[in-house]
Amino acid sequence: MSWPAGNPLRPLLGFGYWVQGFQCFPWMGVSFFLKDSLNAAPSTLQLLQTLADIPKIIKWFHGIVSDAIYIRGQHRIPYIAIGVLLQATSWLSIGYFPSSGISIFTITLLLCVSNLGASIVEVVHEALVTEVGRQMSQSSPSTGLKSFVMVASSVGGVFGNFLSIRGIKHYSPKRMFVAFGLLLSVQLLTTFTVHESSLDLPKSASDSGIQEKFFELSIALCEPKILYAIAWYATSYAIVPSFKGTMFFHQTQHLNLAPSVLVYSSLFGEAATLLWSITYSYNQRLQSVPPGELISIVQVIMALFKFSNVLFVNGFYKKIGIEDSLYVVIFLGLSDVLSGFRWLPFSVILAKLCPQGCEGSLMAFVMSSIELAYFICRTLGIALMILLGISENDFSKLPEAILIQVIFTLLPLCWSSCILIGVS
Repeated sequence: MSWPAGNPLRPLLGFGYWVQGFQCFPWMGVSFFLKDSLNAAPSTLQLLQTLADIPKIIKWFHGIVSDAIYIRGQHRIPYIAIGVLLQATSWLSIGYFPSSGISIFTITLLLCVSNLGASIVEVVHEALVTEVGRQMSQSSPSTGLKSFVMVASSVGGVFGNFLSIRGIKHYSPKRMFVAFGLLLSVQLLTTFTVHESSLDLPKSASDSGIQEKFFELSIALCEPKILYAIAWYATSYAIVPSFKGTMFFHQTQHLNLAPSVLVYSSLFGEAATLLWSITYSYNQRLQSVPPGELISIVQVIMALFKFSNVLFVNGFYKKIGIEDSLYVVIFLGLSDVLSGFRWLPFSVILAKLCPQGCEGSLMAFVMSSIELAYFICRTLGIALMILLGISENDFSKLPEAILIQVIFTLLPLCWSSCILIGVS
């Protein structure tokens, strides 16, 4: 993996993905701000996080626009700048907004604007990785470049979680929001120093408009291998109810764990992601495993970890001498990031199947599908919590809820062999 001298692609993508990973820093503050300052209930916390992610569902549109519409001869860099500007404005507004006057509606609206900007940046980054990675290595499309940016994102996550420990202990969440807004301002300034012509991007086959790009995307999705692979991956998220907000309350209120324990858990998960990225990049034996088989293996491990969570909330591990804090840091930290382990091999499959000139549109459609799946799984989680009567004061039915997670995590394996393994 090498770049021509003077090409700013590596620092542009490296710093961009590092900032994406660093987003855990302000979002950790959001959870505590909603719980402690706005007194949000578990279902309200999860509902807000779900609503804030709605702008990410239209990532497919950002991809088509960035593929089709050039701004002053550029179709990647300007969109990165627009996305970063939206994020910086939102986080600085939340940070400087008077605490006495801010409401759940206001913070939800500002977080929606931030996620709109983040989704634009993520789409353009993925498009750059796909088109440039394939140009660099025809034999193993985008593997090396994809591993590089995933490492950068993981390093940002590790650093963000590490700073969250001090931020939550010594500063208010609002100061964390301002700090992240200032970091985004730095990213915006550095983006302005790069012109797209210096990136040596592959030339587009044609200057197509939005309708043409939409048609090209439709043609790509009519390819069974592409459509079935995306459908499997999105479904594997959508059908598994999410209880992230509930688990947050279970750990902080029911178990009375210190906030730093949750931060260390996220830090451990990011460190594991970083290790996975490096291992996948340089372990030739691991790269020789078909990506579809690797994804299926990770899916089984995810189910095992979720079943372990059933034992955890039932107090089994504490009875045999394992402290709650130790389990949360190590096992829950890994459990939260395992689903992300599947993305690296899955992106290799997509890069092999993606038609040239459709990189931004197809990757954006995939990311939109995943965000829609997130929305569905969180909505299912909220509905299941209400149905089982789980609240901030009653977690007695939480083991049954997690057991349902285990069943639906294993369900996609019933048809993975004829979809993922077939296309990889």
